[in-house]
Amino acid sequence: MIGEQSSWVWTCRVKPDSNYVVVGCQDGTLAFYQLIFSTVHGLYKDRYAYRDNMTDVIVQHLITEQKVRIRCRELVKKIAIYKNRLAIQMPEKILIYELYSDDVSDMHYRVKDKIVKKFECNLLVVCSQHIIVCQEKHLQCLSFKGVKEREWMMESLIRYIKVIGGPSGREGLLVGLKNGQILKIFVDNLFAITLLKQATSVRCLDMSASRNKLAVVDEHNTCLVYDITTKDLLFQEPNANSVAWNTQCEDMLCFSGGGFLNIKASNFPVHQQKLQGFVVGYNGSKIFCLHVYSMSSVDVPQSAPMYQYLERKMFREAYQIACLGVTDLDWRDLAMESLEGLDFETAKKAFIRVRDLRYLELIHSIEERKKRGETNDDLFLADVYAYQGKFHESAKLYKKSGHENRALNMYTDLRMFEYAKDFLGSGDPKETKNLITKQADWARNIREPKAAAEMYLSAGEHVKAIELSGDHGWVDMLIDIARKLDKAEREPLSKCAYYFKKLQHHGYAAETYMKIGDLKSLVQLHVATQHWEEAFALVEKYPEYKDEVYVPYAQWLAENDRFEEAQKAFHKAGRQDEAVRVLEQLTHNAVVESRFNDAAYYYWMLSMQCLDIAHENKEKQDTMLQKFHYFQHLAELYHVYHSIHRYTDEPFSSHLPETLFNSSRFLLHSLTKETPLGISKVNALYTLAKQSKALKAYKLARQVYERLQGLRIPSRFQESIELGNITIRSKPFHDSEELVPMCYRCSTNNPFLNNLGNVCINCRQNFVFSASSYEVLPLVEFYLEDGISEEEAVSLIDLEAPRSNLRKDKWQEVSSADTQTLRLDEEEVIDDDPFTAKLSFEQGGSEFVPVIVNRTVLRSMSRRDVLIKRWPRPLKWQYFRSLLPDVSITMCPSCFQMFHTEDYELLVLQHNCCPYCRRPIEESSL
Repeated sequence: MIGEQSSWVWTCRVKPDSNYVVVGCQDGTLAFYQLIFSTVHGLYKDRYAYRDNMTDVIVQHLITEQKVRIRCRELVKKIAIYKNRLAIQMPEKILIYELYSDDVSDMHYRVKDKIVKKFECNLLVVCSQHIIVCQEKHLQCLSFKGVKEREWMMESLIRYIKVIGGPSGREGLLVGLKNGQILKIFVDNLFAITLLKQATSVRCLDMSASRNKLAVVDEHNTCLVYDITTKDLLFQEPNANSVAWNTQCEDMLCFSGGGFLNIKASNFPVHQQKLQGFVVGYNGSKIFCLHVYSMSSVDVPQSAPMYQYLERKMFREAYQIACLGVTDLDWRDLAMESLEGLDFETAKKAFIRVRDLRYLELIHSIEERKKRGETNDDLFLADVYAYQGKFHESAKLYKKSGHENRALNMYTDLRMFEYAKDFLGSGDPKETKNLITKQADWARNIREPKAAAEMYLSAGEHVKAIELSGDHGWVDMLIDIARKLDKAEREPLSKCAYYFKKLQHHGYAAETYMKIGDLKSLVQLHVATQHWEEAFALVEKYPEYKDEVYVPYAQWLAENDRFEEAQKAFHKAGRQDEAVRVLEQLTHNAVVESRFNDAAYYYWMLSMQCLDIAHENKEKQDTMLQKFHYFQHLAELYHVYHSIHRYTDEPFSSHLPETLFNSSRFLLHSLTKETPLGISKVNALYTLAKQSKALKAYKLARQVYERLQGLRIPSRFQESIELGNITIRSKPFHDSEELVPMCYRCSTNNPFLNNLGNVCINCRQNFVFSASSYEVLPLVEFYLEDGISEEEAVSLIDLEAPRSNLRKDKWQEVSSADTQTLRLDEEEVIDDDPFTAKLSFEQGGSEFVPVIVNRTVLRSMSRRDVLIKRWPRPLKWQYFRSLLPDVSITMCPSCFQMFHTEDYELLVLQHNCCPYCRRPIEESSL
């Protein structure tokens, strides 16, 4: 019953989410009631059970914050919890629950047993196999079946009871009485054990983890702590309403009261912080607090008690406190304090927590030194102070322990050179030099290079001073250093020269190289700076450096598109292969770009290069001579094709029809084996066809057009060739006799298209052509008889012995379209020219019979009628006799090409050089 009214109650309402009730009566009276219910709950370590909505029980795991609701559907009067057991008392029965598993986080309960009996009790406690019912002074132990096994009668009212653990079925209970007596009871023992008795009533009890200490809160709100063994009062603290020992630390407890939470470690002063409610448990760094109806866990840092232990140098105990839960900063303080206290084991554990590898390495090194027998604690502490930045304290300890050199090294590494000087030995110059060098290194690192360079010089570190000056471009300082150094100090002087070269002061670099006599580097300097004149002057004095100069010079010329000069430079340097490679590349490019005149010139240079190699290298002589003849042949082909290409590809041509006619014939006769790159046989035939028609060689033109029909003709010539092939048929089928080529040896007329090439079909004598008009020159090549040297042959020709002229000209020539006949009249003709007799040969033979002369024939020759190609070794000289002395012929002394004198002079005036080998006129006239 909540209340009684004097009239009828008409209505009743409950305030939501509260314990207030309002009643309205018939007479207009309103009654407002507050209902106060006692707290029904139970706690064991991290599990807390409490009543909710009068009929439900909620079990809360204080660590994981999990909750489970058990619906009882009856009024819950008492709750007890212990390990995996839960007991709930209802008006007519007691239900015992157990967990499904042994998992510490399991929250699933099931009914294990039921005691159907009504109990009147003040306190209810559950154990693993028993129920303990407390009614004022009586204490009964019941099994889960409801059977009473034991009963204890106390002297006074029981005010507090708590299970303190133990083996299953033999648990211990801590009981506090109103008369101040504190007992320990085991559920399997009839006799209670008196722990101690105090004068005041007990309100709260707890026993430490090792069961050596007992904390009691009495009716005066005083927390008293006793030693159970000696029964002595260790200390007491006021303003306490509940108390709990830390389950993980023997010497720590906490108690609440007056709105504060008090934490006490050992005999140290209490550490307070604000907290509302009652402390009911203390596990590690978590404190379980009951405020009104809610249970909460509070994380409390253990910093205060840890520092209390540190103040007394109790490092191991401080470490145990820190393990309960402190910040990283607290761990670092513990580590530092332990390290300074030389408790390296504790310091190592603390530094592992904060993952400070630097200090762990220090501790490891100290431990290794201790294993080797070092016992000087001052030295260990000095290392610790140095790591902590307490350098002056560290230096004092180093000095005290007799290790001044360590203090010197420490201050030197820290760039505290003024302090380092205090620890120098008795004027040791080596140590002083090292100190100055290190000071200079430091000045260099802090970007004071000028001061660093001066310090290096004073310490005798010339190389470092030079490097610093060179990196910053201080040329004046560099030249001062270079001039002061002795010439024997090659390394610093070479470094000076390197920086002079890098800073573009080549004069200073050359001066330095000359000082140390490094001629090779001096040559390389001139080459690198492209001072070729100085380099050439040096090579004249020291020819062994020829390759060092001419090869880079040639490469430089090639990079600047001066390939011809580059080829000559390679040749001078003796790099024949590279010279040939440059020329081959030039030649290929000229052919690809249709610069056939240049290609001819480059092939001629290539041939002469091969001739030089053949002369110098006997092993490659045969190969090089083959290449010489091949390149000479290509040079002639590209030279003659130049005019044909210009005729076919350019709108106008400066060449005469006769020149184009002869050039195309010469080219076609030379292409008997293969056609080189870039040369078109169609262009040559097309040119020959056009000029044949223009010069009235209609028969030849018709033959050429027929040959063109078997070739692939470019589209630009297609129409012109087809038209020419048709129109030529309207012309007579014969050639102009003026164009027919004649052999000057046998006076035989040769066909325009000769299958044998540029040789006579009768005597097989090679024709000699003019290198400009490509007309057949009246020259016959002759050979020396065995035993006659070239010098002797020239001396005999130079004699120019006189001869009588009794010749009577009775030659008669009869010519027709198909035959040519030479008839000598019956009148005797006397000719005293021995060379003419040598021209005869056996008619009808297919082999070439050369003209071989003896000393008599040579003596009879006129010097002006003989042309000599004076080839360099290993080639032999070639001799040619002019059969028409009135025809003026000029031979270039460089390329040995023959020209009509008028044509040669005109071309030299136009180009100021030989048209074939491009030798300047000053040189070619020598």
